[in-house]
Amino acid sequence: MSRVQVKSPQQQALMRASGQLLSQVFAMLDEFVAAGVTTMEIDRQVDDYIVKTLNARPASKGQYDYPYTLNCSINEVVCHGVPSASRKLKNGDIVNLDITLEKNGFVADSSKMYLIGEVTPAAHKLVKATYAAMWKGIAQVRPGARLGDIGHAIQKYAEHCGYSVVREYCGHGIGREMHEAPQVLHFGRPHTGEVLQEGMTFTIEPMINQGTHKTKTLKDGWTVVTRDKKLSAQWEHTVLVTADGYEVLTLRAEETDLHRKPESRP
Repeated sequence: MSRVQVKSPQQQALMRASGQLLSQVFAMLDEFVAAGVTTMEIDRQVDDYIVKTLNARPASKGQYDYPYTLNCSINEVVCHGVPSASRKLKNGDIVNLDITLEKNGFVADSSKMYLIGEVTPAAHKLVKATYAAMWKGIAQVRPGARLGDIGHAIQKYAEHCGYSVVREYCGHGIGREMHEAPQVLHFGRPHTGEVLQEGMTFTIEPMINQGTHKTKTLKDGWTVVTRDKKLSAQWEHTVLVTADGYEVLTLRAEETDLHRKPESRP
């Protein structure tokens, strides 16, 4: 990766606009994602909405020769799940929908977990803990803090809950490119790593497993699953370092009233 790209106020405004558009995609999906819907139908719905309604570009489509608009990772799939015309969501599934969007030259990246019908208490607990772990990491963001502070906060919380943190995949800087410097690990030691500066933008996107943190990639070359077949969950936001802390650029409407209380988020 290249050097960290600190964003000017004008660039921050463009990234904020992209993030707000992406939050609208998830608001649309809240009414669409349900048992019986195929993951390919979700992909097509998102593509159509981004292009035709938001007049934006699905930034993942064509990136690294990936042919689809989103990743849909169900149950034991950790990340990079590929849409399928035959895989219907069913009662009890947990699914992460990971979506990127580019508008006016700047990219936003976010993902959300959806619980389909009645999920098991263990699955619900994992999803809730992963969400809280993401916010524990976000809460560390401020000028002068270090990337290790983010990873340590996430790891400490996840392991306290009895889970493990995936090592092979991480958050990343974001802006004109989907993947910029720095890499944002979701584990680590406090007071280590790059110092955060006002104007930095990056994703925080922990993948938390029920069992071991070890993963494997399936033969399709994309889909990453837990090695022990146990459940995995992930949430993601794009974050801006501000003068006095952070701003979540992809914050969704249902999160705004909980924005100041990371520990209380569902």
